[in-house]
Amino acid sequence: MFTGIVQAVGTVKGVQPRASGLRIEVDPLGWGFRPGEGDSISVDGCCLTVVDSAGSPDRCWRFDAVPETLAKTTLGNWQMGKPVNLEHAATASTFMGGHVVQGHVDGVGTILNVRQGADWRIRLRPGGSLMEFMVPKGSVALNGVSLTLAEVSVPEGWIEVALIPATLEKSNLAGLRAGDGVNVEADSMAKTMIHWLKNYAPSMQSADARPAALEGR
Repeated sequence: MFTGIVQAVGTVKGVQPRASGLRIEVDPLGWGFRPGEGDSISVDGCCLTVVDSAGSPDRCWRFDAVPETLAKTTLGNWQMGKPVNLEHAATASTFMGGHVVQGHVDGVGTILNVRQGADWRIRLRPGGSLMEFMVPKGSVALNGVSLTLAEVSVPEGWIEVALIPATLEKSNLAGLRAGDGVNVEADSMAKTMIHWLKNYAPSMQSADARPAALEGR
């Protein structure tokens, strides 16, 4: 898992089609962390496994993205030169400055507008059925960045986040513009709760109405 606190911004150096999807090369641009093969890295919010590392922060890291990943993320549209947010997997001693981020992107959101200035705001449509997981003042990860939901409009289907200068400086979110796609991961606790309520709460209520049905459990 990750915390949503970006540790470096790298650059996509190559995207190569393969039978299993895409092979993606990322230059960490001098980031001091040195992953080994098999390590997990959050790349723009997507948990990817290092399949080849030269062992030096100045050499590219290579990842494989399978069709499921390409269908749920922006990775299929990446081109050389794209800046990407990087974070290594959390450890037991990692300071949880953000929130629990799994690196399992739920879908691609669409930026509706960006309001720059002292109160920098990004408004986006999460896409799909993700609005049900969006809670006012709750958490969301955009391109792997842990953010607080400043506003949520359920009727209109959009959310808005406010960006502080440190986030703008240390991530690629400052480059987002209207129409851009962004990787969205909803809060894992919200997803768990909604899943349970939709799939198990109704049957539990039915069982409570018929006590005999609980026998033998």
